[in-house]
Amino acid sequence: MIYGYCRISRNTQNIERQVRNILSAYPEAKIYKEAYTGTKIYGRKEFNKLIKIVAANDTIVFDSVSRMSRNADEGIQMYFDLLNKGINLIFLKEHYIDTDVYEQNTQDKIPYTGTDEDLIFEGLNKYFKRLAEKQIRIAFEQAQKEVDDLHQRTKEGIETARQNGKQIGQKEGAKLHIKKKEPIKAEILKKSKSFKGSMTDSDLLKVLCANAKTKVSRNVYYKYKKELADELKSQQNI
Repeated sequence: MIYGYCRISRNTQNIERQVRNILSAYPEAKIYKEAYTGTKIYGRKEFNKLIKIVAANDTIVFDSVSRMSRNADEGIQMYFDLLNKGINLIFLKEHYIDTDVYEQNTQDKIPYTGTDEDLIFEGLNKYFKRLAEKQIRIAFEQAQKEVDDLHQRTKEGIETARQNGKQIGQKEGAKLHIKKKEPIKAEILKKSKSFKGSMTDSDLLKVLCANAKTKVSRNVYYKYKKELADELKSQQNI
């Protein structure tokens, strides 16, 4: 079986580009798709469904490595877990880390001769294998770096806006149009690692929901995060 996995961060984004890319290369692929914000693999319902049904000699196609994972350690672990189960992985934008390419690169490139020189050849073959593994790590680390850089730019943009007297989030003393909305947005702005804080979305949601005054659904939480991001974006022309 050939499967395709597509992911976007928000429902407002368009996932069809990924679907088209996969079906163009593999028309018979069965597509799994979802909207999921965050770098963690294991919170994705559709991806977890797919992982449970794939078997040896099946193939999973991704538009890019970032659609599989933007957490380097988790992505590498999942890559080798699936590889060891005999599952083929294909990355349309990074074919150099496809599992078949990795397996080719980890085969002994220098044949042994039965002489003392085999000690040198063994060391070289191990070196080539290490390079192949390093390529995979670099690909996942680059995907994670894109997220980290975005978070850093967001924090810097907020600070720049504040230094220029611009208001981001709830204005002190402002009248609330929706009873809970602005207090929740203020907490998100203060504590989310996407802005000025250090908390992940899942951890912050737990904190907000523990307080009746800030209890919020997952969908509304991400809606408020988007509103904050849009407010910030409007200030980035300063």
